[in-house]
Amino acid sequence: MKDQHILNIGKAVFALLFLAGNICLFGYIITKDEWFAGSGYMVIIFGSMSSLAVILGLLVYGFISRDRFDICLKAIGIMLLNIPIAVLYALIGINIL
Repeated sequence: MKDQHILNIGKAVFALLFLAGNICLFGYIITKDEWFAGSGYMVIIFGSMSSLAVILGLLVYGFISRDRFDICLKAIGIMLLNIPIAVLYALIGINIL
């Protein structure tokens, strides 16, 4: 895989989960529909499991292909930016409920 493809994997996972979290949070804030709150917690659960799977895959690929290890760590770092955002959104959601 090329370096840009590896970075794109990290950016895509970050963007997908960030967008899903925003939709759930702001959907609940705007509509007060409980479905958005439940969906937000499901995004946290399934998003963390899928992110962990991608992180493990990138780590395995980085260990196998040593010359790509640094770029794999950069992609993982991009994906890990979602953790503080998810915690903040969860705290906001809990306080609103």
